[in-house]
Amino acid sequence: MKNSERITLNPDVMGGKPCIRGLRMTVGTVIGLLASGLTTQDILKMYPYLQSEDIIEALSYAAWRSEEIEVPLAN
Repeated sequence: MKNSERITLNPDVMGGKPCIRGLRMTVGTVIGLLASGLTTQDILKMYPYLQSEDIIEALSYAAWRSEEIEVPLAN
């Protein structure tokens, strides 16, 4: 995935989980809210510090991550 300024990974924020712009809002939380049936507008009303671009980037990151293949290292 291309580098995103909106999706950040910092071990000091939420244990290093991918977050939105360094905030304590994880990509997983955003995806979970969408999966529960909330719309982008619902989420933006609930979390006014988010922007619609944040939600699009969260979806893009989750789609990219789901296609990634993890290969175990040889001992």
